[in-house]
Amino acid sequence: MKILNLVFHPDLSQSRVNQRWKQQLEDSGKVALSRDMYAEYPDYQIDVEREQQLLAQYDRIVLQFPLYWYASPPLLKKWLDDVLTYQFAYGSQGDRLKGKDLQLIVSVGGRQKFYSGFDMFTTIPDLLRPFQLTANLTQMNYLIPVWMFRADAASPEEIEEYGSRWVEMIDDPRRSDPRAFLNESMASDADSYYDA
Repeated sequence: MKILNLVFHPDLSQSRVNQRWKQQLEDSGKVALSRDMYAEYPDYQIDVEREQQLLAQYDRIVLQFPLYWYASPPLLKKWLDDVLTYQFAYGSQGDRLKGKDLQLIVSVGGRQKFYSGFDMFTTIPDLLRPFQLTANLTQMNYLIPVWMFRADAASPEEIEEYGSRWVEMIDDPRRSDPRAFLNESMASDADSYYDA
């Protein structure tokens, strides 16, 4: 499985979390190519043809980013708008992403209780729904997203621990079928609970 990691952080050099996760994924040897997209496109002038060629070469596309004001960073939105074009990503002949995996790795500054979904709050899966819809339209497999709350206040040990989890699961081929993977995980969790 060839994995492409695209990191959309406006200032990765100043990021404790995303910079470390990017490094952990690279050090694992499981990611074939890892890119700092803001360093690639500081002027927001995206090379659409190059990006499309890269996407066509990989099996699993990882989008790694911090959540800002309940949304992705602006370059990621522009990248989606520019790169996932009609007849490339969707349309009668737009099947270049069909069957590829889309994995989101997200850092969230807020605390978990502010994403409970209750009353005035929302949930992380709700906020990431546009990515799921994008995966549906482009016929990609939308893998179960992963995220960490309190990224702003996390200790180096917590950041390292979460990054190690992402490394462990990043190339798991079972995740390409999200429903089957979720059912298997739930069954395993239930077995360990009732067997204890």
